[in-house]
Amino acid sequence: MEKDLGTYRKSYEKRQLIESEAPEEPFALFAQWFRDAEAAAGGEEPNAMTLATMGPDGFPKNRVVLLKKFSPEGFVFYTNYTSDKGRAIASNPNVCLSFFWPYTERQVIVRGQAEKVPSADSDAYFQSRPEGSQLGALVSDQSRVIPSREYLEGKLDAAEKKFAGREIPRPPDWGGYLVRPVAVEFWQGRENRLHDRLCYTREEGGNWKRERLAP
Repeated sequence: MEKDLGTYRKSYEKRQLIESEAPEEPFALFAQWFRDAEAAAGGEEPNAMTLATMGPDGFPKNRVVLLKKFSPEGFVFYTNYTSDKGRAIASNPNVCLSFFWPYTERQVIVRGQAEKVPSADSDAYFQSRPEGSQLGALVSDQSRVIPSREYLEGKLDAAEKKFAGREIPRPPDWGGYLVRPVAVEFWQGRENRLHDRLCYTREEGGNWKRERLAP
């Protein structure tokens, strides 16, 4: 089956991104754009982001994960350390994050290096999760082949019985990653595909160089 999508068109006209209105470093701008996305998205997970890694097999892989914290240090998400993404990061910590917020006609692309957050941070976040999510992390050998859905639900049922009325421990192979950015690009849709693109690149000493890129 073939479908021609050549007639799909959208004109981006809501906002602009110019140097005189942009800060000297990227984090204040990201925080503002995230607030705008929260207000515009109506609860549709503005913290959803695409994580790209390079696997040991030499192929890149993208998947959507959820941002759980951001600060001038970087961007934090949580996952299983032995999953595809965890194994990829272990072999090559260079990753890329991308956010797409269609309601504000914006994208943000972050290139950086991923490192595990301290165990205490992973413990605290794990205990803040709903019980069902805690049990899900406990019973899922993420990215591994399993025989059936029934097998997975059986493991969950057993865990529910085992930990009924008890604190659920964080699995040792589950926790957070902090992505420390080396470059952050902000993309604002504009008319006639002449989009605004400002890229911040971290220099030696920790300062940021800001440059405009052609669309």
